[in-house]
Amino acid sequence: MQEGTGEADKQAVLADLGCDRFADGGWAKTTVHLPMEMGLTIYVNQQELVTVLCTPSKLNYLVLGFLYAEGIIAKISDVVMMRVCEDDALADVRLKESAYALPTKRTLASGCGGGSVFKIEGQRVESDLVVKPEDVLSLMRQMQEGMELHRLSGGMHNSALSDTENLLVMAEDIGRHNTLDKIQGECLMRGISTKDRLLLTTGRISSEMLLKAASMQVPLVVSRHSPTGGALSLARELGIALVGHVRGRSLMVYAHPERLGRATS
Repeated sequence: MQEGTGEADKQAVLADLGCDRFADGGWAKTTVHLPMEMGLTIYVNQQELVTVLCTPSKLNYLVLGFLYAEGIIAKISDVVMMRVCEDDALADVRLKESAYALPTKRTLASGCGGGSVFKIEGQRVESDLVVKPEDVLSLMRQMQEGMELHRLSGGMHNSALSDTENLLVMAEDIGRHNTLDKIQGECLMRGISTKDRLLLTTGRISSEMLLKAASMQVPLVVSRHSPTGGALSLARELGIALVGHVRGRSLMVYAHPERLGRATS
């Protein structure tokens, strides 16, 4: 089971600020928790690659997951050295000489931070995984119970990787794309397989999110919100079940309902 967020982690990513609240016809002073953000610039082999707007937590996982999702590394051993300096807002990554050439064409992501992605094609997911809708609903409840930073600030996205019974890895960030990169990076570091797992998220499912799921070989992506039209087209093409509007005891399946036991004609 994923461990809870420690007090040190909360202090690192949340700022306590005073504000004025109007309610029930009157004003009052109050304190709110706001998520902190930073622009982390990633250098690969001394070449600037990209700046990611993110929450300052699990930055080493974020960097590794981003490089993997973009096809720049294929395994953890491709990385010779990595230094992440939060004070200088940079990550210095050195890859083996045989590692892939860095991409140059960027696509503006749909996230609020206006991040960049390089990879625009995904690998089809081959899997026999079938999950009961009741299990999906239960896992979403588990994830929501673990969203400590979101409960405090109301301004964080959360995602989790599951083996259909338990939550294996969780990540919170101001950017929903970043949560998936953090999960991928942690799995690389800890040797956790992402194949035939479920991805759950609180954010809208975009095409970029689907491509990251495909790079993990995840056959089922679940969200509290709806997918975009581009995500739906990709999900059908890549063999990924797309589940949205998971609320209470109901959910909507937009693609590949057979992965949730729904008979198709």
